Amino acid sequence: MPTRTGLGEFEMLVLAAVLRAGTGAYGAAVFGEVERTGRPVSMGAVYTTLSRLEDRGLLSSQLGDPTPVRGGRRTRIYRLEAEGKEALQRALSQLNQLLDGTDLGWAVE
Repeated sequence: MPTRTGLGEFEMLVLAAVLRAGTGAYGAAVFGEVERTGRPVSMGAVYTTLSRLEDRGLLSSQLGDPTPVRGGRRTRIYRLEAEGKEALQRALSQLNQLLDGTDLGWAVE
């Protein structure tokens, strides 16, 4: 099976959400960032995508400290790896190249 190098739309949103959430990029925070786009999303879809992106080496994760808010349970904190940043930059660059010179007068501002 060929190695997948491109990113899907939802994968780009999740990577951008991890980047935006910074050091607090745990599942619920990433979910909240994606939700801000107005796209309907489920927590399960976010966790599945985080796992898939981690399997591809675009993200890494580690367990955080236990918190009283979570009943002493630990959170899994996600971090954008250099390969993930490059994949996101490449995807955005490809989209910009494709749209370069295109009349986007129909776009909502």
